[in-house]
Amino acid sequence: MSLPNTVDGVISRLRDIDSGLPAKDGVAVFNRMYLTVTERVAAVIADPASAGTRFRDAETMAALDVGFANHWLAAIDDAAAGRRVTPAWRPLFEARDARRLSVQYAIAGMNTHIEHDLPIAVVDTCRTGGLEPDDVHADYETVNEILAQVESSIRRSFLDASGRAVDDRVGPIVHLLSTWKIDKARDLAWVTAETIWALRRTRILRGRFLDGLGHTVGMTSRALLIPAG
Repeated sequence: MSLPNTVDGVISRLRDIDSGLPAKDGVAVFNRMYLTVTERVAAVIADPASAGTRFRDAETMAALDVGFANHWLAAIDDAAAGRRVTPAWRPLFEARDARRLSVQYAIAGMNTHIEHDLPIAVVDTCRTGGLEPDDVHADYETVNEILAQVESSIRRSFLDASGRAVDDRVGPIVHLLSTWKIDKARDLAWVTAETIWALRRTRILRGRFLDGLGHTVGMTSRALLIPAG
């Protein structure tokens, strides 16, 4: 299936995925959360006055939003076609049918998508648009403000829905998940984007760096998906 090239196309694909998967499927759990965030970002792009937040360069942020989302959609398509997904996404797809807290799937997915896919998408967007990373950094920080508005409610809804947050067996897991912070992950992703940008003319070293990044991020996601007992 071809990947979308507009924000509306991304949202349509995410909604199709949501409607076609069982609610407790780990892939569906992350996809549903990602849909919520993407709809919020789309609202800022389309109508900043109503959203109460404005991007300096909405066109570039729309391109980044699409490029970023397409990493997730490509992983979905690879899995659906029976192809091996990338090392960064592999833990989520391997654990999608196992017994995990829903919040584990959400945070493991965010970990992979932010710490692996986002820096690559930033660099690709800059190269395509003839920009430097510094040109998009202010709007990148604006996304942090948007995410801060939804992250706590998303975490709370997942834990409340599980009804297991006070269970002695899963208490250590909830504590582990509480150490993962989206703002810190995005700070690290920005440094990673700057590193990839600096390596853009060194093909061999850049390839080795990206390969190591995928496996390292995958290891963290696997740890976040430790069985819940």
